[in-house]
Amino acid sequence: MPDDHLFGLGLRRPHYDAFLSGSVAVDFVEVISENFMFAGGHPQHVLTTVRGHYPVALHGVSLSIGSASGLDADYLRQLRALVDRVDPLLVSDHISWSRHPGFNSHDLLPLPYTQEALTIVAANVQQAQDAIGRQMIFENPSSYLDFTASEMPEWEFVAQLCAQTGCGLLLDVNNVFVSGRNLGFDPDVFIANFPMQHVRQIHLAGHTAGEPLLIDTHDQPVVQGVWDLYRKAMARLPRVATMIERDDNIPELPELLAELDVARANARTARSPQQASA
Repeated sequence: MPDDHLFGLGLRRPHYDAFLSGSVAVDFVEVISENFMFAGGHPQHVLTTVRGHYPVALHGVSLSIGSASGLDADYLRQLRALVDRVDPLLVSDHISWSRHPGFNSHDLLPLPYTQEALTIVAANVQQAQDAIGRQMIFENPSSYLDFTASEMPEWEFVAQLCAQTGCGLLLDVNNVFVSGRNLGFDPDVFIANFPMQHVRQIHLAGHTAGEPLLIDTHDQPVVQGVWDLYRKAMARLPRVATMIERDDNIPELPELLAELDVARANARTARSPQQASA
């Protein structure tokens, strides 16, 4: 496997001490941007110390890149200050919306894949990248409904977004699996058509089986179907940073590290014969 593949974990409170010591065998850590956007105090001490040991990826949940009313200027200033403090490996958020004047859903709501929505999202992406002074990458959402108004498949929407703005993509493989089951599309076809040349990071996570939908809960181990999709994606990716995302029901650190080793093994399996013999 090429040496430039990276494997990491999310920085979660139960594991702070281990990461503060610099003793965890990962290539990078990812933090939730909003948890560290205010300077000072214990959170800033944790992030500064961890950053001294590992590259840090910033992952936001509140940018609301799909908001037709535009982006929050105060949020962008706070994000820029965090970026300047951390010098992150990557800066990411979601292809979704959550905010409208006078309303905040505190959730990642889906978008219709239309030219009108693409124009809005592209303008917002450009504004965000200009505000923080660097490329951002955006994650495909988990979906529980489909829009009859959509004019193109998701992979075409994100490919056009990257072409228009120069942004990159964060491929959440579990979200592909969950959305495929919920909306009735073939995840293999999605992976085969996804514009992998723009992917900079991969998320792997677990989900919960609800009635009748799969729910993207990030509180379970990665399932076999997601590992299968991950190998197919990795076969087309010369460089990517992969991480295990666990936000609830968080196990002891050795269990997550063992799961990260499974990711490494699947990435090795995904090598082409040419790479394997190089």
